[in-house]
Amino acid sequence: MNESPERDERHLARMQRKKAIIDERIANSPNECGLLLVLSGNGKGKSSSAFGMLARAMGHGMQCGVVQFIKGRNATGEELFFRRFPEQVRYHVMGEGFTWETQDRQRDIAAAQAAWEVSRQMLADPGVNLVILDELNIALKHGYLDLDQVLADLQARPPMQHVVVTGRGAKPELVDLADTVSEIGMVKHAFQAGIRAQKGIEL
Repeated sequence: MNESPERDERHLARMQRKKAIIDERIANSPNECGLLLVLSGNGKGKSSSAFGMLARAMGHGMQCGVVQFIKGRNATGEELFFRRFPEQVRYHVMGEGFTWETQDRQRDIAAAQAAWEVSRQMLADPGVNLVILDELNIALKHGYLDLDQVLADLQARPPMQHVVVTGRGAKPELVDLADTVSEIGMVKHAFQAGIRAQKGIEL
């Protein structure tokens, strides 16, 4: 390691400049409002990120809701965990399983529409501070729901309500509406090496 007083001084000067810039940006961003976050892309971690935000919100005492659109055949670790807190989390598993498992488009459409009705109830409730719409992007991608209706309901939600939407293939219109969008890419996945989904990691 190349350590020297001069290097420490340069680091200090750099961090002071950076702090001044960030402090100014924070001072110029006084607004607070409910955010719409979209987590998309082919990489692992979209739902994991959403459930991390759910845990964070619960830590702040917020009331939360979860609607899972596609997943539903097998209990996941997050469902088993968050169902322990029914006074703080409304948890709804509404999917019939992945589309390649159901192989029944009409059944998938009916399940998605039922899930959206539950979602709309939460999106209309100012007492719900955070709503997770897990795999909603998949339902929209396959045309199971009316995109214009979904966008309208999201826009009409209470002003301080946060919403997180997950799933591959986010619609451009949803991306445009969102405040924060993350595209999670895949570099490498254990499944490619023949390793099945593991408890605590994928389910």
